[in-house]
Amino acid sequence: MRPRALVAPDSFKGTFDAPTVAAALADGLEDAGWQADRCPVADGGEGTMALLVDALGGELVAARASDPLGRPVACHFGLVDSGATAIVEMAQASGLALVAPAERDPWRASTRGTGELILAAVATGARKIHVAAGGSATTDGGAGAIEVIRDGGGIGAARLAVLCDVECAFEDAARVFGPQKGADPDLVRRLEERLAAFAAALPKDPRGVRATGCAGGLSGGLWAAFDAELRPGAAAVLEALGVDERLGAAQLVVAGEGRMDGQSFGGKIVGELMRRAHAAQVPIHAVVGASELSDDEAAAAGLERVWIASTLDEIAAAGRALGGAAMARR
Repeated sequence: MRPRALVAPDSFKGTFDAPTVAAALADGLEDAGWQADRCPVADGGEGTMALLVDALGGELVAARASDPLGRPVACHFGLVDSGATAIVEMAQASGLALVAPAERDPWRASTRGTGELILAAVATGARKIHVAAGGSATTDGGAGAIEVIRDGGGIGAARLAVLCDVECAFEDAARVFGPQKGADPDLVRRLEERLAAFAAALPKDPRGVRATGCAGGLSGGLWAAFDAELRPGAAAVLEALGVDERLGAAQLVVAGEGRMDGQSFGGKIVGELMRRAHAAQVPIHAVVGASELSDDEAAAAGLERVWIASTLDEIAAAGRALGGAAMARR
């Protein structure tokens, strides 16, 4: 019987979604003699909602919301557990992908649309709202979402849980992620000042609390204003996908993401997959579009090897090459 590989990539953001990457890797691995268990993953960022709705047998609900600059945009949120739980992906309404590079305005960009999606989910009768926080264009600390929710009557008896894709605290959101959203050093400083003032005005202060800096501080704002639970998004997705059980049948794990850097191991999906693969004593490789880590740094983190591939043909070729190398070591 051919050995089995768990193929569990995240999206290559801005290029390929996770299912597309998983399919290319699986093709390459199968050419090298492996069985491929396709398991596209996410960590709270883009794609999380679709993966969870599919894994949990839910449905997508169409909605309209405001984009980061206040323009109407067509969105979806998910319903699972017979409608008792909703999944809101903030990137659907407040994501960086909705704003062209020339339009990016980190000062003006707002999470109002995310608040509108949360209210729409509450209106269905859902009692638990999971908010996938990642891929944002915003650094407003969740101010827009909080204002919309309060003006709309609040969340009632519903409970919020934020699926966090990073571990940084509220006060670090502008410094760490602002430049990706178009902020120069002066604007980063102004955003930090605005976040600090907003934090001081919230019912409790999110500064210094782990994972309150997700999505430009949205996670911290919802935690402070509505007592939202902060959950590691990577762990939540892997649990929903039954990854621990699937690891029990695997002899190899292949992770993937668009860019690997030091943050890949701080709450991101690659780090969580590594932890679980090591616990199951299954070797793990990563195929990435680009990497800021040296081979020694990747090995020290626990990866067998990092393979660089930026096109679908290259991703499939990396699957064949790592599959062949892993097969030779068996």
